[in-house]
Amino acid sequence: MIRRVALWGSLCGGALGPVLAQDAQFTQFYSTPTYISPAFAGTGLQSRFGLAVRDQWPAIPGAFVSTNFAFDHYLSEVNSGVGLLITDDRAGSGALRYTSASVQYAYEIELKRKVFLRPALQVGWVTHAVDYSRLVFGDQLARGGTVGTYENMDGHSIGYADMAGGLLFFSPRIWAGASLHHLNRPNQSLLQNEARMPVKFSMHGGYRMTLRTPVIRDHPQNLVFAFNFRSQQKYDQLDIGGYFERDPFYAGLWYRGVPLFKHYAPGYANNDALAVLVGAIIKDLRIGYSYDITISRLAGHSAGAHEITLGYELADRRRKRSAAKRRIVPCAKF
Repeated sequence: MIRRVALWGSLCGGALGPVLAQDAQFTQFYSTPTYISPAFAGTGLQSRFGLAVRDQWPAIPGAFVSTNFAFDHYLSEVNSGVGLLITDDRAGSGALRYTSASVQYAYEIELKRKVFLRPALQVGWVTHAVDYSRLVFGDQLARGGTVGTYENMDGHSIGYADMAGGLLFFSPRIWAGASLHHLNRPNQSLLQNEARMPVKFSMHGGYRMTLRTPVIRDHPQNLVFAFNFRSQQKYDQLDIGGYFERDPFYAGLWYRGVPLFKHYAPGYANNDALAVLVGAIIKDLRIGYSYDITISRLAGHSAGAHEITLGYELADRRRKRSAAKRRIVPCAKF
């Protein structure tokens, strides 16, 4: 599963050798799609807001709490989308923290009627910080006191630029895309040494199928199948699953892991979680909740993961009618 590696490794990476830091993850990644690729910027009808809050493994002390806010807007006059993405990720009882703010731009090319291609770029600034006073070091335990190693450490935070790119293809039924994050491989060491962020590759896509029923006009029903694969250095993760949509309610089931091709260790398959999610859309407001059921060896100790998402789409009636006729991005709502 793609997560940051051990907290100690991130703090002492410069002294102990190269560190492999990983990005935050979200089960409801299509609730804020610009997080997985800047190519999704502007794929809403006009203006779109998204918020995702994730509490992973709450039963384990010092687990991960991630928050993601996104805004994007479609500029129909220039066939472009722009976006703003803010992410905050905390680990280790709040001792280690990543905060990033990025701007995004995507250009939309109509290959033929209702078939589009969107190349995109993202540029951001990341603050990586640690509160040494909230950590317990070995010499503190040996002395039985509170004075320890951290008092001799310099540098509590660093900042660096971060770049990403993406490409998205979509038609009314199918979408497929890929993105690369940390293209410039920024140095994230807190000890003024070398700890380069590995490039993260993401590939995602899916298919939307409309269920033909007598009530389709009043309550349209759809099945949406989707996947999201990420790879960062030696870490790989695949989310695959589907949604059932019947306005205004949505439900989905996801599996996370790469059991047939990857193993954490001999006899230890790459299984992470099953995720169950439900949601509803009330006018222009979208609300979603998901719970990850841990199926790895942490099962019974992690308490899974809770995630809540909110989304709001703003568009005038004229824009809704014209956009629905011309361009429909079929990816799931959550």
